[in-house]
Amino acid sequence: MSPRAIRLWAWVHKWSSLVCTVFMLLLCLTGLPLIFAHEIAHLTGKAVELPELSKAGATGPLATLDEVVAAGRSRHPDRVVQYASPDEEDARLWYVTLTPGLEPTDDFRSVAIDRRNGQVLAEPRFDQGFMYWMARLHIDLFAGLPGKLFLGFMGLLLVIAIVSGVVLYAPFMRKLDFGTVRQSRGPRTRWLDLHNLLGIVTLVWAMVVGATGVINTWADLLIKYWQHDQLSALLAPYQGQPLVPLAERAPLQQTQAAAQAHLPGKTISFIAFPGTAFSSPHHITYFMKGDTPLTAKLLQPVLVDARTAQVTVAPALPWYVTALLVSQPLHFGDYGGMPMKIIWALLDVVTVIVLGSGLYLWLKKRRQAPAPARALMRADAAV
Repeated sequence: MSPRAIRLWAWVHKWSSLVCTVFMLLLCLTGLPLIFAHEIAHLTGKAVELPELSKAGATGPLATLDEVVAAGRSRHPDRVVQYASPDEEDARLWYVTLTPGLEPTDDFRSVAIDRRNGQVLAEPRFDQGFMYWMARLHIDLFAGLPGKLFLGFMGLLLVIAIVSGVVLYAPFMRKLDFGTVRQSRGPRTRWLDLHNLLGIVTLVWAMVVGATGVINTWADLLIKYWQHDQLSALLAPYQGQPLVPLAERAPLQQTQAAAQAHLPGKTISFIAFPGTAFSSPHHITYFMKGDTPLTAKLLQPVLVDARTAQVTVAPALPWYVTALLVSQPLHFGDYGGMPMKIIWALLDVVTVIVLGSGLYLWLKKRRQAPAPARALMRADAAV
C-alpha cells in the first residue's frame, strides 16, 4: 500500500473512530446490563412469577384467550387492548398491553395474567426503573426515531472505523509478530499495541454487533415500509372500511383456532388487535413462531378477519423484515442461552477497553505534539 493510501485510511480511521467513540462507549455500558435483562428481572424481583396451584388447579383446562383479554381489559376499561402475548419462558403466563388509543405510544399498561385460572397476577411497569433507563439510552437516547437514526449513524461510523482499522493493521504489523505488546517502550506504545491487539481479536464480534445495531435502528422505518409496500396491497379489498367494533368481533378463541390451523406446528408469539400498528382495522393478526432458537425469531403473520374468523392472508415476511427479526436477538446474544450471554458480556467489556484506549491515545498524542505538521505525521504513522 502506498504512503498516500495509508494516510487516507489513517484519516478515515481516526475521524470515524473519534466521532463515534463517546456514543459507542455509552452503548457498550448500557448494553451490558441489557444482555442479562431477564436474569436481572428475576434477581431484583421485577419478573412476574407463576404461583403454585393445587394439583387440580394446575392440571385443569386453561382459560380461553377471550377470558385472558377480558381480565386484562377489566383492569383498565378506559383503555384499548393493542397486543397480547405469552411469556417467552412459560406460555401459561400472558401479558395484555393496553393504551389510551390505537396510535403507537409510550403510555401503556401491561397486565400479567395466569392462564391456568384467568386471574390477574400483576401489572409490571416496563416504563420505569433502572433497566428502562438503560434500554431507552441504548435504543434512542430518549429522542424517539431521531435518536434511533442518530445512533444508527454512529453505528455506521463504527463499522467504517473497523474496516479502516483492518486495512491499516497489516502495514502496521509488518515488523511485529501477531500479539506483540512492546513492554520496553513507553506507556503510550504499550497501549497502542494493546489497542490494536484487542481490536483485531474482537473484530468479528464488533462488526456483527455494530451492523445488527444499525439494522435495529431502522426498525420503525422498515415496519412502516412493509405495511405500505405489501400489506396495503394485500388488504386493498378492505380499504376504507371502519374499525371493526368490539361487539361485532368473532370470539378470539375462534380466530386463534383459524390461525393455528393455517400454520400447524407453530405457536403464538404475539397478537395484534384491529387498528394497531401491526394489523389492519379489519383483522386480528397472529404472529406465529417456530420452536427452535432460530425459528422462534422468524415470525409469520396470519391475518384473520375479525368478523368472520376466516384467514385472509398469511404473507411471507420480506427479506428486510426477516433481517431485522434475526438481528435483534443476535445483537444481545439471545440465541445460545447463558454461555452466549457471558461471551457477549466479556466481548462487550473488551470493546470498552478498545474504545477507551483509542480515545486515550488520541488525547495523549495531542498533548505531546510539538507542531501541527509533526502531529499529523505521527498520527498517520501510529494508526
